[in-house]
Amino acid sequence: MPTAFAAAWQARDPDALADLFEPDAEFVNVVGLWWHGRAAIRKAHAYGLAVLFRDSALTVVRTRERALSETVTVVHALFRLTGQSPVGGVDRPGDRRTVFSFVMRRGADGWRCASAHNTDVVAGAETHVRATDGTLRAADGRSR
Repeated sequence: MPTAFAAAWQARDPDALADLFEPDAEFVNVVGLWWHGRAAIRKAHAYGLAVLFRDSALTVVRTRERALSETVTVVHALFRLTGQSPVGGVDRPGDRRTVFSFVMRRGADGWRCASAHNTDVVAGAETHVRATDGTLRAADGRSR
């Protein structure tokens, strides 16, 4: 799954990316946007690949798999994202690391993802806290 996801990303192919998911799959992105169903996952990634990530590269760094049964497995993957489009007042976005959790199920047509969750890796932080102005900030209680 991680390799196929990265290949569809690199090809800027939202159809190939969506085809990795079951028709009623769930997907939660790094900021908590929650898409229900393959069509919504395709639509969100078509936009993202065309606008937010049009010149980006997504590389698989490391994966781990844990089979829960003969037909269900959980795959975690660390990805490196480079080349994100300028957005949010940042002209040259830096590289990002992200960890995906994929819940995969084997059916008659092979392995498909039932649920995916993407989480940004925030170096030096152990949680987020909401500031009085409403923004979320990375925080580390170990540095008190």
